[in-house]
Amino acid sequence: MQKIKQGDEVVVLTGKDKGKQGKVTKILTNNKVLVQGVNQVKKHQRGNPNAGVAGGIVDKEMPIAISNVGLYNPETKKADRVGFKFLEDGKKVRYFKSTNEVVDA
Repeated sequence: MQKIKQGDEVVVLTGKDKGKQGKVTKILTNNKVLVQGVNQVKKHQRGNPNAGVAGGIVDKEMPIAISNVGLYNPETKKADRVGFKFLEDGKKVRYFKSTNEVVDA
């Protein structure tokens, strides 16, 4: 089980986009995440007439290291650390370490 999952609301902790929020759109295998609206770059893309793709400069989201994002805690309205614990029924869940509130119920 991972501390950050697809669909989670996260806050960027370091880098040029520090403080920005967004939803995790994809988790990559090399411990990186794609966050919606964060780490945008301009990419020069070559056109492909056979596929009908136009060339030019496009905006693209680049991955961020998973260690540079924190899960957004709506109660404290900032990024929070995440831990794991087992409920009475034996289910493993994530929880916010500052408030001991369960993330996924």
